[in-house]
Amino acid sequence: MATSAMLVARDDAAIETAVARLTERFGTRCATGEAIREQHGHTTTYLTNQPPDAVVFASSTEEVADIVRTCAEFGVPVIPFGTGTSLEGHLNAPAGGISIDLSGMNKIVAVNAEDLDCTVEAGVTRMQLNEHLRDQGLFFPIDPGADASLGGMAATRASGTNAVRYGTMKDNVLALTAVMPDGSIVKTGSRARKSSAGYDLTRLLVGSEGTLAVIAEVTLKLSGIPEAVSAGVCPFPDVESACNAVIMTIQSGLPVARIEFLDEHQVRACNAYSKLDLAEMPTLFLEFHGTEAGVAEQADRFGEIAEEFGGGPFDWATKTEDRSRLWKARHEAYWASLRLKPAAKGVSTDVCVPISRLAECVMATRADIEENGFTATMVGHVGDGNFHVLVLFDPDNPDEMAATDGFIERLNWRAIEMGGTCTGEHGIGQGKMKYMAREHGPALDIMRTLKRAIDPKNIMNPGKIFTLDG
Repeated sequence: MATSAMLVARDDAAIETAVARLTERFGTRCATGEAIREQHGHTTTYLTNQPPDAVVFASSTEEVADIVRTCAEFGVPVIPFGTGTSLEGHLNAPAGGISIDLSGMNKIVAVNAEDLDCTVEAGVTRMQLNEHLRDQGLFFPIDPGADASLGGMAATRASGTNAVRYGTMKDNVLALTAVMPDGSIVKTGSRARKSSAGYDLTRLLVGSEGTLAVIAEVTLKLSGIPEAVSAGVCPFPDVESACNAVIMTIQSGLPVARIEFLDEHQVRACNAYSKLDLAEMPTLFLEFHGTEAGVAEQADRFGEIAEEFGGGPFDWATKTEDRSRLWKARHEAYWASLRLKPAAKGVSTDVCVPISRLAECVMATRADIEENGFTATMVGHVGDGNFHVLVLFDPDNPDEMAATDGFIERLNWRAIEMGGTCTGEHGIGQGKMKYMAREHGPALDIMRTLKRAIDPKNIMNPGKIFTLDG
């Protein structure tokens, strides 16, 4: 499967000099071994691994700035690395360069419980933060499937199962500390919940995928742990009925916290992998947050909606262990799906469409899967029109690879033509670059202008999001 790359010339002499300088400065924290370099390239899905020339383990914002200044001096690419869970080749080094591993920057700098916010270093993971917050009655709601770093989640504008109620990273990042391409350290935004002061640089960097700056610290909104939480499972006779129930739920204004779709193939995979015993039918996983009376009323109302579309029975529970088991299975869906076709590779892709087009898009995608005889699963954060497809294929079979590539292309064009986007949360990286022109049109040139202005040497994660040459 081919990927486009931003036209970046590799300069071996410059890279060698920069690595020598960084080794002198950081000693054993500048690693050049083949295994560790490959670990810091792309490893998650089908994209070819393109390792950096060295990996430097940073322990502070000042060290990140020092690394970037060295790279800027010699025109060497910089690739930020959090936990390595991205799916679209964000971590690859197509022109070589230096991977900055931020996992050691894992301090929770401050928690301001009264203001419902906190500041963390970029390497703090979402699970680490929530473990720290639990005793204070607070939590951070954005939960992509992996235990990703919060800096990486900001860089890729991550989302998750709670997005329908709590939003995505763009809605929950108040401010950033970032290292710019010249090595300068800037702070964007403040802890205030609103501002009219100048350009919104925070939103510019959130979702920029490391192409404009290295995010070193993140200030986040927090939420109170709700008084009552209930979760439930509801099967449906077919995919269309499940999607239409979702649309009705959202259009009715029911304040659902999570509403996740799993097709029958994904349910079968989760049953086997996570030891569930669900009916192997298109299924919705739901969760409601609020007061005891509120969540009971919300669950009852959803049960009525489900019944209208032939769904049910709607089984729900309030015990923490039952909810945790359910959502653990949902987060393990990727690994569960891989078991459906041993020795196959999986390519996971996502799109997002207006909620009114959800059923149409999902049904067309399922028809495409069946017409081509793919082994594939579908899941989705369908409350906001976002769904994922994981296609399993034999990497040694060129015909299967070509067919999978064609399917992914059709899916992305379909979503864009329906007024949607080629990615709701995975990001662009290398894997989705070819869809950007159709989705954004002339606006893509404005992105290129910003990139050139902020990163004139093109050292910040080059080869991602779009080409500079148009």
